Amino acid sequence: MARYTGPRARISRRFGEPILGDNKALQKKNYAPGMHGKGKKRKQSEYAVQLAEKQKAKYIYGLLERQFAKLFDKASRKKGITGETLLQLLEARLDNMVYRLGIAPTRRAARQLVSHKHITVNGELVNIPSYTLRAGDRVGVREKSKSLEAITTSLSIQGAKKYPWLEWDSSEMEGRVIHLPVRQDIPENINEQLIVELYSK
Repeated sequence: MARYTGPRARISRRFGEPILGDNKALQKKNYAPGMHGKGKKRKQSEYAVQLAEKQKAKYIYGLLERQFAKLFDKASRKKGITGETLLQLLEARLDNMVYRLGIAPTRRAARQLVSHKHITVNGELVNIPSYTLRAGDRVGVREKSKSLEAITTSLSIQGAKKYPWLEWDSSEMEGRVIHLPVRQDIPENINEQLIVELYSK
């Protein structure tokens, strides 16, 4: 199972955002990593800006290059605006939905819950983090896992999060995808047009 396993604080500092949930690193050192991090920033080329935006999206959603390229190819074949469709496909991943519903505090933790068979989709056990959800699908916690400390703690803290495309039944510990999100409902700070321009070269 491919995933990024490198230093998380370095990634957050590179982009100046808590991309992997590492806020402390930015509070301590609010400049880029490396020996030239404190130096004057050079003007980036158009390509560098586009590449950085793609890298940021990859790290946010926890994908590697091959997975991300496949998803972009899929988005480009669908009707509609490619950039928005790409973000919709990223949001529709099972690990992301588990995170959005508050079952896990981070996408990395959500991926682990899915892989360890704690999550169900429409009542069936699914252990594929990249599984694509559709409108009407129900995402729940497996009966045996409902008392798992990691899940109950996350729900008690993260449960307040509300998204217009999701609904949550706390008594059943199950969420439903009402519809796929539109661009203005996705809170991530990503300029998807730069990614489209990069892949269009």
